[in-house]
Amino acid sequence: MALKRKKKTTVAPGSAKRKLITYTDPKSPISEQYRTIRTNILFSSVDESLRSILVTSTSPGEGKSTTIANLAVVFANQGKKVLLVDADMRKPTMHYTFGLQNTFGLTNILTKQTTLDATAVQSDIENLSILTSGPIPPNPAELLGSVSMKEFLEHSLEKYDFVLFDTPPVLAVTDAQVLANQCEGTILVVNSGKTEIEGVQKAKDLLQSVKAKLLGVVLNNRTMKDSSYYYYYGKE
Repeated sequence: MALKRKKKTTVAPGSAKRKLITYTDPKSPISEQYRTIRTNILFSSVDESLRSILVTSTSPGEGKSTTIANLAVVFANQGKKVLLVDADMRKPTMHYTFGLQNTFGLTNILTKQTTLDATAVQSDIENLSILTSGPIPPNPAELLGSVSMKEFLEHSLEKYDFVLFDTPPVLAVTDAQVLANQCEGTILVVNSGKTEIEGVQKAKDLLQSVKAKLLGVVLNNRTMKDSSYYYYYGKE
């Protein structure tokens, strides 16, 4: 029998809510930058399908989870059905950002305990559904590289226009590499003034070694002179 969870959710209060600036302050300069990133993603692959997108970083604390959560919001704002998946099974955060329980999630689906339909939660943001990570498993990389994961991705793309994955930092564990091989596009988030160039190059090499399609880099927390923008998207 499939496990079930409540469908209702609210956006989390406090600092978690502030991370969703595209929802709380859609007219801000930073929200506009997220929309620019969305546009660049869509135009980066005009002649090919680009519906499954993975976001990772070189190391922890660079803003990948905040970035993908806000990208999910601006994609949903276009009227597209979006599924945001917390595939960071080692340090999940999406349930905090969206004020959800993390009792059941991706790990339960991959281990055949429940289904996508029974587990994904419609957020307060129109067209945006959230799938939390679920219980932390002992073998995240193996689950992400399993046949169940391929089946999950195929099924989710039948139901949603875009499926976005938050994954662990690429230099820390192999999870992002394993999943990037299955997604149609990968975005690398780096923190200005914190991430070393050598680390970015190594992360790029690791992703390209598994034939990931690296769409570009989001340079996070960089203050541009004579501008209020703090986010930059550049091709690798």
